[in-house]
Amino acid sequence: MSDKNQSPTRIYIAGHRGMVGSAIVRQLQGRRNVELITATHAELDLTNQQAVSRFFAEHAIDQVYLAAAKVGGIHANNSYPAEFIYQNLMIEVNIIHAAHISGVQKLLFLGSSCIYPKLAEQPMREEALLTGVLEATNEPYAIAKIAGIKLCESYNRQYGRDYRSVMPTNLYGENDNFHPENSHVIPALMRRFHEAKARGDREVVVWGSGTPKREFLHVDDMAAASVHVMELDTATYRAHTQPMLSHINVGTGVDCTIRELAETMKAVVGFEGDIVWDSSKPDGTPRKLMDVRRLKDLGWQAGISLHDGLTATYRWFIAHQQQFRG
Repeated sequence: MSDKNQSPTRIYIAGHRGMVGSAIVRQLQGRRNVELITATHAELDLTNQQAVSRFFAEHAIDQVYLAAAKVGGIHANNSYPAEFIYQNLMIEVNIIHAAHISGVQKLLFLGSSCIYPKLAEQPMREEALLTGVLEATNEPYAIAKIAGIKLCESYNRQYGRDYRSVMPTNLYGENDNFHPENSHVIPALMRRFHEAKARGDREVVVWGSGTPKREFLHVDDMAAASVHVMELDTATYRAHTQPMLSHINVGTGVDCTIRELAETMKAVVGFEGDIVWDSSKPDGTPRKLMDVRRLKDLGWQAGISLHDGLTATYRWFIAHQQQFRG
């Protein structure tokens, strides 16, 4: 039978306007025999169980990428812990259960590296899950993400579903949050260097000593890894995971110091002044690195270098900077 006579695979991407969801859309939208299904928040409130159930009943969905989440930085997590745990739990519960009830066999849940204990051995292996105390500042969010993993595993064990989970390291790229107060380190530094260059400043002040090490993954690599994991045949996936330890880390397996990140950002943006380190400000955790051997064994590794990824992100930022003013 030719491709023309086959029904397209109907893939629902929850959170398609977010940084990761939009990258997954870019990965899949050019494929033959794929029909992408999306819904904005105005069209579908993912915390409303009845609305989500109705959406699944109406759309004959074959696969789900669950990239929707309430996210934010340390300040937001500290200020609104109830919203972070409630909304993320509701999104996961509603989508995963509705997928099961509607007969969806394949689903990919996107989590976060914050699921691992605060003092997890570096690099962090999948086996570190639930072995220690979480970082207090984002514990509610992390608990919700751990629950998402366990929801997938529970539906697999009880109903024979094929629901998988991937845990990304620090992500950056197109559609990132460049808010001056609530953004993560890469968009915050990019905006700071860009605005300093525009003003003709002679220096940019960066918090801390520059010695902590972090791992960064471009969102297009994350999307490619997500599709790769989703499309692994069941036997291969199960051979590299366990029924109650089924999640897979996604990262580069390589980290850099914040000082190295700042120097690279300075070069990418073209800022010609000096970097001044404010060592009176906190450094945070000395190191956060993912162990990505499981993913490499499954045939995927990151392909976008930090310099190339930052260059592409800066081009996107320049093209969209009007929306970040104010």
